[in-house]
Amino acid sequence: MKPGEELIQQGIQDLDAGRETIPALLVSIGAPRLRRLGLLIKRPILPSPEHRLYEKLRASNPDAAHSQYNAWIRRLVSFERAAECAM
Repeated sequence: MKPGEELIQQGIQDLDAGRETIPALLVSIGAPRLRRLGLLIKRPILPSPEHRLYEKLRASNPDAAHSQYNAWIRRLVSFERAAECAM
């Protein structure tokens, strides 16, 4: 299993179910690259996912939103890089 794979799988499932979750927003952010890696993302991505992710984080913890946002994006990029290496 690649680092972050469970997060990406959850995001795809959440998108399929129409849920706006952190994993679904991350999949929406990474959708172009994830599709190039062969992941099946059936549902349309959420609009403005970067902004929506930041707002979701800010709503739950305003003081840490920026650092949390960066940490989530790093997890997404880590998965993408690991998947590219595995190809």
